[in-house]
Amino acid sequence: MDAQWPRFINDLVDRLTGPLHFRFLMQPAMAIFFGLRDGLKDAKRGKPAYSWELLTDPVHRAQLIREGLRSVLKILILAVILDAIYQVISLHWFYVGEDLLVAIGLAFVPYFLIRGPVNRVARWWTSHPHHVTPNTRIPDERNSAKTR
Repeated sequence: MDAQWPRFINDLVDRLTGPLHFRFLMQPAMAIFFGLRDGLKDAKRGKPAYSWELLTDPVHRAQLIREGLRSVLKILILAVILDAIYQVISLHWFYVGEDLLVAIGLAFVPYFLIRGPVNRVARWWTSHPHHVTPNTRIPDERNSAKTR
């Protein structure tokens, strides 16, 4: 077991420059996109921040995990497949544990980290009294000085 961690760390570092290294940019970007989308939906519904609710609401935790997995399932599957291809090409072997850790790190972690803050920012933005909507007229200072 002790020899597996140094190998895993070495293999992980090698993944950054090896074949299929573009996935380290594309998969987190896709997960962030889905986190943004779902965070904005949560804000419209008035739901609490995803990560906070996930950590503090044991009654709905399973439902929240399913909802999050459903949103990033395609990215997770793609991450598992691409890492399996990488392992066969570069390592000439397949390590299931490495594959799952890399897939979760590339797909679910960015989604989990972005969804809640986006919800909070969107809720703040829409409730903030000074935010400008497209229909809001901003008074022209030159005209308001003449009417005084």
